[in-house]
Amino acid sequence: MAIVATKAIVLNAIKYGDTSLIVKCFTEEEGVKSYMLRGVLKSKKGKIKPGYFQPLTQLKLLVNHNTKGSLNSIKEVEVIHPYNSIPVSVIKQTIILFLSEVLSGIIREEEQNKPLYEYIETSLLWIDTHDNVSNFHLLFLLNFSKYLGFYPDVSEHHKEAFNLLEGAFVDNQYEKFLVINPELGLFKRLLGINFDAIDKISFSKNERQTVLRIIIQYFELHLDGFKQPKSLDVLETVFS
Repeated sequence: MAIVATKAIVLNAIKYGDTSLIVKCFTEEEGVKSYMLRGVLKSKKGKIKPGYFQPLTQLKLLVNHNTKGSLNSIKEVEVIHPYNSIPVSVIKQTIILFLSEVLSGIIREEEQNKPLYEYIETSLLWIDTHDNVSNFHLLFLLNFSKYLGFYPDVSEHHKEAFNLLEGAFVDNQYEKFLVINPELGLFKRLLGINFDAIDKISFSKNERQTVLRIIIQYFELHLDGFKQPKSLDVLETVFS
């Protein structure tokens, strides 16, 4: 067992019994770790509060990490970068719940990945401090694919279709898994930009849903075991 100090992002928290939580976090130092918090739902005087473990909350932890694969424990916890607008915005909360479900299903490795951690950390700070966030989840997922190794190859973006399976632009429109116009034009708007350029993108409700489902299919084709998030319908309802 090793005592580790690390930053961490909460992926999910599951109630265990009547009084405990099992919390899964993406830690900066050692990747994905799960923690047992016994009695945290019962104790009102304890230093560790259940409210610390809302989806995608950013924490500073002092933890015991086991070497035998069993659940770990938390000695100390502190919220860093407390969110100001996310807790009071239905749209932002819905986006956060959706992304926490996606990230929880994708990030599984128990090893350090600081570039990925920093991308998620800075993205969350961006959404908390900006107002125009209706397309945030689209760009977050597309740019997230860089860290997973399958960001679209844009070297031949002039071609007439995008092959989701190959991750590249092609001319042949008779293959499977192709995105063609008008959907292709929507998809291309997100390529090669960062969040500070997102204000320049305008999608209707239907266009936004179309692009999101293209990205979801892209992830399904490139990630073994990736499933369509259950919160997708809630997200689409909020933006309807």
